[in-house]
Amino acid sequence: MVQIKEFRIVMPISLEEYQIAQMYMVMKMQQETTTSTEGVEVLENRPLEDDVFGECQYTSKVYRLQSKAPTWLTAFAPADALIMQEEAWNAYPRCKTVIKCPYFTKFSLTVETIHRDDNGQSENVHGLSKEQLASRQVEYIDIASAATDYWSYAIGSNSIDFSKFKSLRTGRGPLLDGWQDRCKPVMTAYKLVTIDAPYWGFGYRLEQALLAGERALFLESHRNCFGWIDEWFGMSMQQLRELELQSNSSLNKKIGMTSSEGFDQRLCLDKKDTDSNRFQLKSEKHELAVDT
Repeated sequence: MVQIKEFRIVMPISLEEYQIAQMYMVMKMQQETTTSTEGVEVLENRPLEDDVFGECQYTSKVYRLQSKAPTWLTAFAPADALIMQEEAWNAYPRCKTVIKCPYFTKFSLTVETIHRDDNGQSENVHGLSKEQLASRQVEYIDIASAATDYWSYAIGSNSIDFSKFKSLRTGRGPLLDGWQDRCKPVMTAYKLVTIDAPYWGFGYRLEQALLAGERALFLESHRNCFGWIDEWFGMSMQQLRELELQSNSSLNKKIGMTSSEGFDQRLCLDKKDTDSNRFQLKSEKHELAVDT
């Protein structure tokens, strides 16, 4: 059965700032979680004129997440079951991500995101039909929450206490109860997750597990967006694109791949360990440094 769930994440930043924050967060999290055997490989990252989205940034990635698989899944599926293919179209403030799994060929997961300068109270921003609305669930994610579960441990957990946090560069924070109704600026990421795993016996369980995984990822990534505000605040889109090019190259070297190899070859290659290094991304006065 197809699962439809809309996550609403309110953020204490402006709509314009979020685009920078999100790009910075993705680069830094990818650097922190990629090793010589697991993590993210960027196959493509280029501007695109799309029939649906118009001018957008298209990305194609491979995620190797073997160690993140829950025990019940590894009991009957190989480690390659959590190698995922991702395509994304970023036409901010509208974005779409499609995730597929070569092992589970019938599986599909789509995340459609609309970003708005409100505090999460807009209804049906995705233009769903009556039938879709009837089956859609809505959940608000509070970035000030530090609740943990299996997936938060698997993905990683930001330890910042936002009830005490205050940005040095912007003066924003702390985030106390009801902050969503009081903060200025404010914006919301409306993320519609549609997931389908039509497999008898374990399909529903797989859908629920991946929904929980998406929720944990949304919480952690958006906590990082605000927690790292003093690192990305004031950066330009040009600076971010320069950092992105360096970051993509570093990721592919770290995971032992080269962009000229075909995807089918990548799935079969033995990964080789690479030497530990300190990766630095610099752009004028801004620096993103991640120990690996």
